[in-house]
Amino acid sequence: MKRPLRTALRTAGAALITTVAMAASALVGATPASAAPAGLPGMDVSSWQGNVNWQGAWNNGARFAYVKATEGTGYTNPYFAQQYNGSYNVGMIRGSYHFALPNQSSGATQANYFVDHGGGWSKDGKTLPGALDIEYNPYGATCYGLSQASMRSWIASFVNQYYARTGRWATIYTTTDWWSTCTGNTSQFAANNPLWIARYSSSVGTLPAGWGTYSFWQWADSGTFPGDQNVWNGTLDRLKVLACNGTC
Repeated sequence: MKRPLRTALRTAGAALITTVAMAASALVGATPASAAPAGLPGMDVSSWQGNVNWQGAWNNGARFAYVKATEGTGYTNPYFAQQYNGSYNVGMIRGSYHFALPNQSSGATQANYFVDHGGGWSKDGKTLPGALDIEYNPYGATCYGLSQASMRSWIASFVNQYYARTGRWATIYTTTDWWSTCTGNTSQFAANNPLWIARYSSSVGTLPAGWGTYSFWQWADSGTFPGDQNVWNGTLDRLKVLACNGTC
C-alpha cells in the first residue's frame, strides 16, 4: 500500500521512497483504477500537498476532503489550517485524520493529541468524524512491534477515547492486508466505526472482517484532485447524515 508515503515522502530519502512504493504496489494493487468508482468524489491531503487550490478542486467535482492533522504525539500538519478551513470555505464536507504510531504511546494518548490539535467534531453538517489512519509502518516493523492482541487493544483505546472526547466513533482507514496481518482480521470495530478502505484497483476487493461495505474508498494516489482520490459510498445527502450523526 502507498499510504506510508503520507509520511515517507516527508521524511525519507529517495531510496526508501522507492522501496516503500514498490512494496505498496504489491499490497494495494499495482494499477490504479482508470476511472473513478461509483460514489461521491472526494480527496485527502497532508502537508505534502501544501497550500491547496480548494476552489479548483470544488470546480472539478470534489465534495468532501479528509485533511491530515496529526501523527503520533509530536507532529502537526503545518498546512492544516489552510487545508481544513479552505475545504470548508468552498462548501466541502471535511474531516481530519490522525496517522497512528502505536509503538510510541497509547491509543488514548494519541486520541487526545488528535482532538487537541484539529481532530475535534462539531454538529455543523460539514464536519466528518475524525479518522484513525492505521496502516503500514513507514519507519520500521509493519505492525509497529505489537502483537495482534496488543494492536486490537491499542485501536480500542484510541477509538474509545475519541468517542469519549467527541461523542463520535472515528472512521478507520486501513487496508485489508494490513488489518489481517496486524489485528488478526478482527471484526470488533465494524459495528461502530465507519470503514475507509485503501485499495488502488478497479475493484475494492475483500473488506476487513465485519464490514459488509465501505464508507470511503481511497482508490488512487493521484488524479483529478490534489492528493489522494476517494469516493464516498453514497449520495451527498447520506454523507451529510454521517457528518451530522443524524440530522442537523
